[in-house]
Amino acid sequence: MSRFLNLLAVCALLCPGVARAQDKITFGLDWLAEAEYGGYYQAVANGIYAKHGLDVTIRQGGPQVNHMQLLMAGRLDFNLGGGRAIEFAAEGLPYMAVAAIFQKEPAVLIAHPGTGADSFASLKGRPVAIGADTRNGWWRFLAAKYGYSDSQIRPYTFNLAPFLASKDLVQQGYLGSEPYLIQKEAGFAPQVLLLADGGYRGYANIITTSAKLVAQNPKLVQRFIDASIEGWYSYLYGDPASANRLIREANADMPQDMLDYGRKVMKEHGIVDSGDAETLGIGAMTDARWQAFYASMADVGVYKPGIDLSKAYTTQFVNHRAGIELKR
Repeated sequence: MSRFLNLLAVCALLCPGVARAQDKITFGLDWLAEAEYGGYYQAVANGIYAKHGLDVTIRQGGPQVNHMQLLMAGRLDFNLGGGRAIEFAAEGLPYMAVAAIFQKEPAVLIAHPGTGADSFASLKGRPVAIGADTRNGWWRFLAAKYGYSDSQIRPYTFNLAPFLASKDLVQQGYLGSEPYLIQKEAGFAPQVLLLADGGYRGYANIITTSAKLVAQNPKLVQRFIDASIEGWYSYLYGDPASANRLIREANADMPQDMLDYGRKVMKEHGIVDSGDAETLGIGAMTDARWQAFYASMADVGVYKPGIDLSKAYTTQFVNHRAGIELKR
């Protein structure tokens, strides 16, 4: 009997027609399903994860969801941890960034057209509506670079009404969301200033996982990252219909035209595929970029000096040009 089982095991490895059990992965997003997560849904819908031997469940985020707690509790295998990787290292937490899908942070500042608020420098002295996280994050970088004052800050209510009611007000937003909603609801195209164009060097859509998983099962991490990257190439340069269908099933409030807009502006602005990603592949990260970003934010007091960045991220799973042949 044992000989028979051994033969089955060998055949499962060598015979392509024999189905093999897939590793189950649970992956947390940092917001509700939208185009900015299209590559992951594409990898599910088109069987890319399955091809890599993975059975991936995507869990949406949202205002009442704390996926970092779920990751730390072991209920998520991977999570979009945003820019918290440096905080992990600072606090001695055993979690790290393993890929940066967005080479550019898609956060924006939005102004009314024709008001002269057409550059980051021109926003000095103007009222700007931002949230608490922004005030303690990238606002401090912009304030130091362009001479902004905290006296300019107005509360951000996640509602377009204050912005639409006042031509003098500038507000934060997301490249694929608020500009689209303003055009649809108010009938005009706002002035959009992409944070990355203002000199902000942070990555975004950063995949994080535990240092334990990296150490104990690097092949699993590699398969997940490679498959996710292939999903992003497919979503951006192939037919996104299958991913969009899953996104709309997950988030019934997401209209198709907003998905189309989100994908379009990601491509136009090189959010995913620009800079190092053009030569190293989607998901690229470099030591130089991490160091430069850390230094710029430490200079304005966002991070403490002396953090060991080697604990914040690893480049071992990216920069291999995985899936780049799918670009067309």
